[in-house]
Order: sequence, then structure tokens, then C-alpha cells
Amino acid sequence: MALSRPKTAATILLASVMAAGLSGCFAPGNAQPAANADARIKVAMLQPPRSGLTPLSDDAFKLSRWKTAETLIVLDSLGDAQPSLSTAWNQLDSKNWRFELRSGVKFHDGTSLTAEQVAASLTAAANASPKPRILDGVQLAVRTDGGNAVVVTTQNEDPLIPQRLSSPQLAILAASAYKPGGVVSPINAGTGPYVLAAADGTTSATLNRFDGYWGEKAASSGVDVQYVPDGTARAAALRTGNADVVEAIPVGQVAQIDAQLIHEVPMPRTNTLYLNSESGPFADPAVRAAAREAIERAQIIERVYEGRADLAEGLLGPALPWAAEERKNDSYAEALKKRASAGPANGIRIKLGTFTDRAELPEVAVQLEQQLEAAGFIVEQDVREYQHIEADAIAGKFDAFILSRATVLDSGDPVAYMFSDFACKGSFNISQFCDADVDAALTKAAAVPAGPERRAAIAAAEALILANDAAVPLLHERVIQGESARIRDVERDPRERALITSKTGISK
Repeated sequence: MALSRPKTAATILLASVMAAGLSGCFAPGNAQPAANADARIKVAMLQPPRSGLTPLSDDAFKLSRWKTAETLIVLDSLGDAQPSLSTAWNQLDSKNWRFELRSGVKFHDGTSLTAEQVAASLTAAANASPKPRILDGVQLAVRTDGGNAVVVTTQNEDPLIPQRLSSPQLAILAASAYKPGGVVSPINAGTGPYVLAAADGTTSATLNRFDGYWGEKAASSGVDVQYVPDGTARAAALRTGNADVVEAIPVGQVAQIDAQLIHEVPMPRTNTLYLNSESGPFADPAVRAAAREAIERAQIIERVYEGRADLAEGLLGPALPWAAEERKNDSYAEALKKRASAGPANGIRIKLGTFTDRAELPEVAVQLEQQLEAAGFIVEQDVREYQHIEADAIAGKFDAFILSRATVLDSGDPVAYMFSDFACKGSFNISQFCDADVDAALTKAAAVPAGPERRAAIAAAEALILANDAAVPLLHERVIQGESARIRDVERDPRERALITSKTGISK
């Protein structure tokens, strides 16, 4: 039975007021409006910029979703590299990669895309402090090679350089974007089909069609973005027609919206129960197995997520379409057969932790407490804000910890996440887990170039982790994207890199 979420009169009134306000906010800002204002796309986004829209921060994903800043490489649904501003590439040796550049590309300020500017843009990212997270632990240098190519050199061997260059944080911008003091402004400086013409702090952004775009011209004359952190107000904007595209509709608001306007997108994010395998009750594999068998994941999905999540069969979910196929291999099943058998749980006391920052997790903790206690465990909960609980979780002060975890980072590859969470020296090893076979499997996967062999190696490592019950994957989250009846060809991207594209437009 789904949990009800009653709305107070004050909440409904606030949503109505905010939705009404949005209709006035969705208008061009300081920039000159496009000729056909009726064809403009209105977007309500969840979070405002945190760092002034610099591409060296997480704000880069907004620039990518608005199709204003572009990278040398893009990724396909399997995470394999595809051409963008680079049309071809090859590995010269273990530490050097050469990328040929697309000719005829103009920046929004009218200057041309050159090898010199590509090298300068990537060098600025490599030398930034702090670095873009895609370059954590990576030392690279970039030089021009002839008039229309660059060579990227790394300090250590790295088979994922093309995938790294797909990160929105390594977008290529015009020289005019780079200001004194390390400030990077993407206004009028990208190469995409839309020009970022104006950015009004944490309130709004205005984008206009770029008629000089090298690829398919934008179907719409522009995009007007409004930041709407309140979920009820975002839902109301979609319901009332004040927004064409709405990010992250809250589950509790879905029932009030026409079902044809709702689209669920699987996310590369897994809710997982990490079990402390080093100390306490879960140091015993039989007790970990007892916890695994006690958990009813479908019940959690129905009661907490109202059915809008995917049952976890492994650490990697449907946002990575290859993962389910890899689990069909006989070797995967053989690894899982080595799981310990469940032992008795009667009277075993455990401390279960999670955090309040993601609204569903405290509800998940309640469900897990009931399920574990039904199996005989005695559960004590500790729920705090994330900033006040992270250090204790990493230090192993919980027997079990519930975490909503991104499984694919900026390179589109899950190996970094697996190393962080399950390698002996992992920096985010909440399970305090250490197994030589798992470390060897992860090291093998990390060394394999992107492609089918790497995906098979990743699946083999996942099977070994699950065979040890270091963690119990519960569910894979979905994001609920709203699209008005008049909008067409909006991207539904699990990686949250794409949203508005050249094809996105208003139906006549």
C-alpha cells in the first residue's frame, strides 16, 4: 500500500502562487529576444547554479543540458566514445592520444575553433584549483599537433581518456570565456546550437538560437530557464502550462499531473545497504547473508517510491543497459553460488544509519528496520544530516548504512565507483570491505580499454562483491521528467548530460 502524502492548504496555496509567478519569469532576460518568441522553450530546473555556471564545476551539466557548451567527445548509451568537436582519435602509445578536430566550427563570439584554443581550454581545466572531478588523480598535458589536432599526454596509462574528454566539465570554450583570476564565463562563448545570452544569478538563464552552428540548427528560437527548487511549484508549472520541460517531478506530485506529461528516466544511482564486514555482527558472512535474505526490496519500492523505482539485481541498474545482459553469463551465476548461507539472527543488535538530505532514505530505513526485526535482528536507527554523519559512516561506526550512490561518474564508467566503495584502499569504503580477489578483479577491469571486454570485467567484479554480501543493492532510482503537450523531442538522458537538443521544439 502506498504511503499517502497529504497536502496542507498552505502548501497548495504556495504552489499556486509560485506557479503564477513563473509565467512572468519565463521571458527573455537582458538579451535581445528571438523573432518568434512563441516558439521559445520554457524550462524549470531543480537546482540553481552553485558556481556561476563555470564549466569547471557541476554547473557544467547545465551547460550541456542546454546544448550551449560542447566537448570533444560524447558517449553513446553503452558509454562508448563518439565524435563531437573531435571527429577521430587514436592512441599513439600508452600515454599519448591524438584527437583530430572538426573543421568549420565557430564559437558564439564569432571566433573559430582552433587546435590552440582547444589546448588552452583543456589546459585551463587541468590547471584549475580545485580540478574538475573528472581529472581527480589524473595529470595531463595538451599540445597542438599540426593545424587541426591536439595530443593529450597523461602521466600514467589511462585507457579512458576519450571517455574523460566527454565530461561536460571539459567543455571547449572560446578564449573570451577565460577571465583574470581564474574566472570562466560561458556567456557567448560555447559552440552549441544555443547561445547562452544572459545569466541572472540563481534566478534564470536565457539562451538564443545560434545560426552559425556547425551541425543541425536548433528547431526553437530559444530557451528560457527558470530555477525552481520547490518540487511542488515545479509540478504546478507543468500542470498549468507555465513550463514545457520540468526537471525532477516529486513522486508525491505525480498523481496530480496528466500521465501523458510524465516520463520516468532510469538513473545510474543505486540505493544500497552497506554492511560492515570488518567489525560487529556483520563481520560474520552468515549474519550478512541473513540480512540479505530478510530484505523485501519490492515492498520498499512500493511503499516508499510508489512503484517508481527499479528492483536492484546488482549494483548497476537499467541506466547501464549492458549490465543486465552481463549477469546472464554462467560465470556470474557461479560466483553468486559461493555466497554464505544465512545464519540465525535472533537477538542480534545492529546500528543502522542513513541521512535526511534525500527525503526517501529515512522512510527506507523505517521499512528496513521492520524487515530486519521480523527476521530477529534488534535495530537501532541513527538518522542525521549527511554532513554530520558521513565521517562516522566512512569510519565504520555503523553496522549497516543506507546510501543513495551514483554508480557512474563523469567518464560514464563504473570502475571508479567500485574502487572507491569496495577496494581495500577505497576512499569511500563504508562496508570496511577488503578482499584480494575483488581487488584483483577491479584492477583488471581498470586496465581494459572501453568496450565489451571492459564491461565483462566490470560484471565479474560486481559478482564477486555481491558474493561476499559486502552490500545489498535495494533499488535503482528514476528521475521523473515532465514535458508539456506542446513540446517534442526532449532528451531523456540517464546521465543528465542532455535535455534540450537541436531537434527539441514547439509543436504547431
